[in-house]
Amino acid sequence: MISDRNNTGTIRAKHNSVSRVSVVMLCLLMLVFALCFCGCSETGTDDSASELEGLTELEYEGRAAVEVNGGMPYFSEDEYEEESYDRYFRLDRYGRCTGAMACLGADLMPTEERGDISSVKPSGWQTSEYSFIDQGKLYNRCHLIAFMLTGQNANERNLITGTRYMNTRGMLPYEIEVADYVMTTGNHVLYRVRPVYEGTDEVASGVLMEAFSIEDRGRGICFNVYCFNVQPGVVIDYSDGSNHRDENAASLESEGGKKYVLNTNTHRIHAPDCPSVSDISDYNRQDVTADIDTLIAAGYSRCGNCNAE
Repeated sequence: MISDRNNTGTIRAKHNSVSRVSVVMLCLLMLVFALCFCGCSETGTDDSASELEGLTELEYEGRAAVEVNGGMPYFSEDEYEEESYDRYFRLDRYGRCTGAMACLGADLMPTEERGDISSVKPSGWQTSEYSFIDQGKLYNRCHLIAFMLTGQNANERNLITGTRYMNTRGMLPYEIEVADYVMTTGNHVLYRVRPVYEGTDEVASGVLMEAFSIEDRGRGICFNVYCFNVQPGVVIDYSDGSNHRDENAASLESEGGKKYVLNTNTHRIHAPDCPSVSDISDYNRQDVTADIDTLIAAGYSRCGNCNAE
C-alpha cells in the first residue's frame, strides 16, 4: 500500500510538472503571437489609428495639403532620438500599406539611382491615362517615405496607389524641404507617413505626413499635414481605384487654343520656346493646348521672360 501511494504521488507530480510546462509553453506562444501581430516595428503596424479618425471627412477645396492639429506632429516625447532608422509597418488584412516611420539622417539617403518598382502592385492599382494630367498617368506608385530620404525602392510596405497630383503637388514639396534640411544641417528629422482609408477601400483617401527636426527641437522642420489623394478633373472610386473623367470639371485644354507649357508648382504659363521651360522639372511640367484666358482664370499667370500670349 505504501508503494502504491508513492507511485500515485509520483504520477501526480509528473502530471503537475507537465501541466506547468504546458502553461509556460502556452504563455510563450501567446507572447510570440502578440509580438508578431501587434506593436510598432518593421513587422508591426502603427498603434495610433485614432489620430487618423475624421480625416476622410475633410473636403478637398483646391489645396493639395492642409494642416492638421495646428501643424504639430503627434509624436510622443520618448520617440525623439538622434539615431537614424527607418521602419515600414506590415500590410493589413486587405493587403494595404499601413504606414512608415523613420528618424531621417544623411546616412539613410541613397547613393545610387532609383531602380525599377513596376513589380509592386499596391492595393487598388489601376493603369489609367488622361491627356490633361502631367505625364499622362493618373496613378503613381507613391512612396510613403520618399526614395530621396531613405533609398527604399520596390518595398511593398512603402508604396501606395497615389495620384500624380498628390505625389507631386501634395507630398513632394514637404519631401524636398526635409531632404534639403537634412543634407544642409546634418541633423535628424523624425518622420512618419500614414495612409488614410475609409472602411475597406483599396485606395487611400489621402496621407498624413508628420515631421519634426530633433536637434533644434522643431525650429528647422515641423509640420503635420494631410495630403488629398485626388486628381482635379477625375472622379475616383476609392473602393477599387476605378475612375472616370469628371465631366462637370472645367478643363484647361480647349480646341483651337495655343500650345503652352505650364509650371504646376509656380503656376506660370510659358511659351514652348521660353528659355525657362528647360528649368521646369518633369514633376511640375504640363503641356497643354488651351486658351490663355482659361489658364489665367484657373489661377495661372504669364511668365515674365516670354510674356506668353
